[in-house]
Formats: sequence, structure tokens, C-alpha cells
Amino acid sequence: MPYDSISDLPDSVRDNVPKHAQEIYKEAFNSAWKQYDEPEERRGDSSREETAHRVAWSAVKKEYEKGDDDKWHKKKD
Repeated sequence: MPYDSISDLPDSVRDNVPKHAQEIYKEAFNSAWKQYDEPEERRGDSSREETAHRVAWSAVKKEYEKGDDDKWHKKKD
């Protein structure tokens, strides 16, 4: 189920990462949802949704990291 807007994202994303990271998550999730529609394109027995969430979190973690304050921050160059 692709997301139309960041307000549709799961609470675990909306309540924890900055808006830009939410946008990254949404775009990555939607892209992975399309890309991994066939079971043979996924690793193991992961569902399409599980795979898309993993890809989305991975995309967020390329630009953001959790700080010592337990909040997500943009990585420094």
C-alpha cells in the first residue's frame, strides 16, 4: 500500500524523524513497493510490505542518524 502523503506514514516514522526524512521514507517505500511486487524479487520469505519498509528505513539512514539525545539528525558531510 503506497503512501500518498507523509501524513499517511506509520506513527513510528511520523513521530520520530524530521519532515525531510519522512519525505525520503515515503518516496523510498513507494519505489520499493513497485520494484519488489513479485515474491521472487525479495529476499527470503519477506512480504512486499516488509521489504518496502526495510528499503525506506535504509534510505533514511543514508542521510540521517540517531543522536545521543535519541532524536534523528541529518548526518554531517
